[in-house]
Amino acid sequence: MPLQFDMPFEKLETYEGTNPRPTDFDSYWEAGLAEMRAVDPEIDLIPAEFQVPFAECLDLFFTGVGGARVHAKLIRPQEADEPHPAVLMFHGYSGSSGDWSDKLGYAAQGYTVAALDCRGQGGLSEDAGSVVGWTLQGHIVRGLADAPERMLFRQIFLDTAQLAGIVLGMPDVDPDRVGATGGSQGGGLTLACAALEPRIKRAAPVFPFLTDYKRVWEIDLAKDAYSELQGYFRRFDPRHEREDELFTQLGYIDVQYLSPRIQAEVLMGVGLMDTVCPPSTQFAAYNKVASAKSLTIYPDFGHEALPGHPDIVFQFMAGL
Repeated sequence: MPLQFDMPFEKLETYEGTNPRPTDFDSYWEAGLAEMRAVDPEIDLIPAEFQVPFAECLDLFFTGVGGARVHAKLIRPQEADEPHPAVLMFHGYSGSSGDWSDKLGYAAQGYTVAALDCRGQGGLSEDAGSVVGWTLQGHIVRGLADAPERMLFRQIFLDTAQLAGIVLGMPDVDPDRVGATGGSQGGGLTLACAALEPRIKRAAPVFPFLTDYKRVWEIDLAKDAYSELQGYFRRFDPRHEREDELFTQLGYIDVQYLSPRIQAEVLMGVGLMDTVCPPSTQFAAYNKVASAKSLTIYPDFGHEALPGHPDIVFQFMAGL
């Protein structure tokens, strides 16, 4: 491997992360899951304007924690003789669930597909929570001045698990054959979903975001997708007097510490020249996965399309 800007590859293989882990991390997420399970999801399924002959396209709405109405695109095969696999899809930061047409490959294979719109981003889901502190921009720091339970990404992580539970409970879906995938933010959410919903069987994150925040800051890459970290410190803690406290609170939504809960088989795609989500931060999460796992590495690529990788992921999910 060529020398990476981040750290040599042999160190990436054993790197265990920098961001502090809250001492009550496990109880924090158990309480979150209990809150999620107590919510009446009030599911609505509405036929979409977009339709194809071989599948039914639906707008799925459900109520998530805190009362937000959350949206996902749902595609299910028209004629399924027996319960079939399903794939959950998660999108990049600030984006949306995307177009219907880019999900039809799985539907044509006889899979149900559910693609989440993250709260307050580019799709139809609500950001219903009011929190103390900064809401000008940036979901990573949304709620950082409030109680840890108020952090927006806590709610988004729980949305992924709630959507997974809804799909797993569909009578035409085989609950033993459900996978999850996504890139960047979607990669982080794939790991979070598989951690919080252990029935997920295969997880294919691509250059996952939302991991090892302090490492990003320490190597001066708190820019691009992570720029709000630097913005928060500049506005609210310019001398870093609360640095340990703030990074510890961010630890609640650091997917590297959720990764040990994953029971799914994991296939992760990494570009070793990624200056948006540095490779070390991705390896911090990958190295904590205790289930079956494998890497697809692109030495010369950054945070961009990885040639051939969508086909690799598709074939990986074909094994469900």
